[in-house]
Amino acid sequence: MTRAADHGAGTPSGPARPERPPAAAAPAGASAPPARVLLLDAAPGDLLDRELERLLGHGLAVTLNLRRVADKAAARAAWQGRVEFTDFDPFDGEALIAETLRDGHGHDAVKSRAGVPFRAAFLAAATAPGISAPLRVIGRAGAGTDHVDLPAAARHGVAVTHTPGSNAEAVAEFALAQLLALTRDLTAYDDAAHRGLWRAPAAPARELSELTLGLVGVGRIASALARRATALGMTVQGLSRRPAGAGDPVRRAGSLGALLGSSDVVSLHLPLTAETRGLIGATELALMRPGAVLLNTARGGIVDEQALADALRDPAHPLAAAAVDTFAREHAAFASPLFGLPNALLTPHVAGMSRTAMAGAALACADHMAALLAGRSEGVPVVAPAG
Repeated sequence: MTRAADHGAGTPSGPARPERPPAAAAPAGASAPPARVLLLDAAPGDLLDRELERLLGHGLAVTLNLRRVADKAAARAAWQGRVEFTDFDPFDGEALIAETLRDGHGHDAVKSRAGVPFRAAFLAAATAPGISAPLRVIGRAGAGTDHVDLPAAARHGVAVTHTPGSNAEAVAEFALAQLLALTRDLTAYDDAAHRGLWRAPAAPARELSELTLGLVGVGRIASALARRATALGMTVQGLSRRPAGAGDPVRRAGSLGALLGSSDVVSLHLPLTAETRGLIGATELALMRPGAVLLNTARGGIVDEQALADALRDPAHPLAAAAVDTFAREHAAFASPLFGLPNALLTPHVAGMSRTAMAGAALACADHMAALLAGRSEGVPVVAPAG
């Protein structure tokens, strides 16, 4: 089954210690303290309040990491006494372990929306003997769990949940925007106009009704994109292990090569797994139709970025342009051979960040974590390691 760091109140030697509110009295008849949740990267803006209210409404004790909160002072003023505070970079592995285990108490659950890596060392430390609240649940407010070492989580008894489908409409809209920007050469016209150049097209652009969209993977996001593309007159085909069902508007291609060679726009919609890592490399890019464009809102590791950069630099290559929202190296480690290429439209993994999608994911993730912490797994998406 299925992002520049703000140092805030941290000190040069490490992250700030959590600010703990006074301990609340246990409810009458309660046999254990409330489960503790470390909120690594809360929903932005006023969505933060909704997320915190949902978690507290489930009776959970919350530690809020302020590192990615825009107005830290306002958050402290609004929530002082109801939640604990800390401020650290969750992508720093040592800091993540230290904050999860602050004062040796631990947290029963950790939640991330930005794909903070939870690797074997973290999982071992967070579940070590002697911790009063060993880690039991990892929650992802979004789709995909490739940032979690799932076999290690299973070995240590940590349940991993996410919110599949929560950002499908948002990512589909973003992919459509990528498609329109590249097929109409909007970025080049924008750049020329900003330099005072009146640039006329060398050749008239084709309308969408003349183009074929190829979807690699036909899940929720791809299906949402297919509906939009079909409404705009595009021919849509897809590659999927599942056969097309009755009324499915996406006809199936026989193979990846066949889809690449017969599509004007190729959009990737696959999870990152051992089977899909490096799926699109130099050989596959060479199969694409002359003048084709590639869209990637899935995962960076699916595409060989060096091969993609080489193809985009070669004027004789059939690939004309690419739009990339996900990279092999992101956040503080962001780097790519695609930097500086005028025919590469690059964005920082923001396709799913619409208000509706982020609110839905945050609230659903809170509900999933609360259910798992209470021993209720029915209806909760729990991800198991492959095989």
